[in-house]
Amino acid sequence: MPDLIPALLSLISQKNMNRLEFLRLLGVSVAGYSLLGCQGSVAGNKKSTVKTDEQDEFAEFISKNRDLNVEIDKPVTVIVIGAGGRGNAYAGYAEKFPNTLNVIGVSDINEYRKNKMGDSFNIPAEHRFGDWSEVFTVPKFADAVIISTPDNLHFEPCMKALEAGYDVLLEKPIAPTEEECKAILAQSKKYNKIVGVCHVLHYAPYFVALKQALESGIVGDIVSVQHMEPILFDHMAHSYVRGNWHNSKETTPIILAKSCHDLDIIRWLVNQPCKSISADGGVAFFRPENAPADATERCLDCPHEKQCAYSAVNIYVRRHRMLKVFDLPKVDDALITEKLRTTNYGKCVFRMNNDQCDHYVANMVFGTGITAAFSMEAFTSYSGRRTRIMGTKGDIVGDMTEFVATDFLTHKKTRWNQPVEELEAYKGAGHGGGDWGLVRDFVLAVHHQDPTYLSSTVDDSVESHVMGFKAEESRLSDKKIQLS
Repeated sequence: MPDLIPALLSLISQKNMNRLEFLRLLGVSVAGYSLLGCQGSVAGNKKSTVKTDEQDEFAEFISKNRDLNVEIDKPVTVIVIGAGGRGNAYAGYAEKFPNTLNVIGVSDINEYRKNKMGDSFNIPAEHRFGDWSEVFTVPKFADAVIISTPDNLHFEPCMKALEAGYDVLLEKPIAPTEEECKAILAQSKKYNKIVGVCHVLHYAPYFVALKQALESGIVGDIVSVQHMEPILFDHMAHSYVRGNWHNSKETTPIILAKSCHDLDIIRWLVNQPCKSISADGGVAFFRPENAPADATERCLDCPHEKQCAYSAVNIYVRRHRMLKVFDLPKVDDALITEKLRTTNYGKCVFRMNNDQCDHYVANMVFGTGITAAFSMEAFTSYSGRRTRIMGTKGDIVGDMTEFVATDFLTHKKTRWNQPVEELEAYKGAGHGGGDWGLVRDFVLAVHHQDPTYLSSTVDDSVESHVMGFKAEESRLSDKKIQLS
């Protein structure tokens, strides 16, 4: 049976393979191997064995997934505004599938980032722009723009792009305020243009399969949901204590900056409007009073550096974590050390004047009384969303790698656990394949001028963003907030 896996991967790698055949093999053959006698873990290390008569049900849960490549008569063309980490994540799809998507323009005030992307796609000098506003000083020359600028620079370029006739792929959060989010929605309607919001988890095969499992009725009617986002302790220190999002007033509150993904996923799975929300949380640890008395401003000089889990030296120099932010041509400890001397990334986590919550909880009530409890946690040694869904006929437990549905009556368990990013087409696709799954569907939406190719339309995304704004209103006011 192990010989089945290489054979399957070889078939999948064939460019012209029939898409339905790909899905049948991925859903049944790989599942068959997993289910015929192998044991696996579910949200932990507990082992369970699943019976072989579950193969057909398993196949149903992946039947709507598609190969990442699409067959269209000419590539969709885009301008990337913001050539940082997220911009490169989406542009990576064009490198993998140039017959589907072409990057023909780039804008970034960082010359290194602008020219690195420009060189990667052979973009002519006249289409390499600095500030985003420069893009719109020339006539429209692409089908769409990808906006992956900082949070506080989403609204204006998006409004201008729609006015100029571009379709838009917009990094989340949509905008820093509820009013601006609604204005972008209105602008998309006014000019009849597509806005795809980068809620990438919608497009990850894991969550697509989870959604299909719920739609199949395997757990009956949903009664409640528990969902947790474990940020990972060093990711929290990197992005939301030292990094660009450390100040909620300059960007957006962490419930939107980080967890609008999660509110959107909960809303999508429940498939009902949110009626009310209450939230709490705060900064428990990353505060000046928690610094050792003789701690210095920078980790490089601190006598406690080797005993601190949040040491910048440990995160960036010893472990080489999250180095993309430094724009280095290669991994070089001397260059990294210099960055730690001159940027916020080298500062003590207790001295950053950050205000982003390091723990956050929100309780929601949806249309028919379904309840959901969300928890965002900074202090974890692991990442990957954890989700539990309780229904009238069964429940589902998942950890973004696999999920298991258990039937109350028969006690039968059905498992989904595909290593998606190990498949050749998905190599390099982040968020469990969701980054490129999103771009694929955006390409189809633009090519066909049909926003329904997107499972997360701008209308849906604005609704889940409003949930985030109301959650923050609740947290700050200590009141339960009703949503219209």
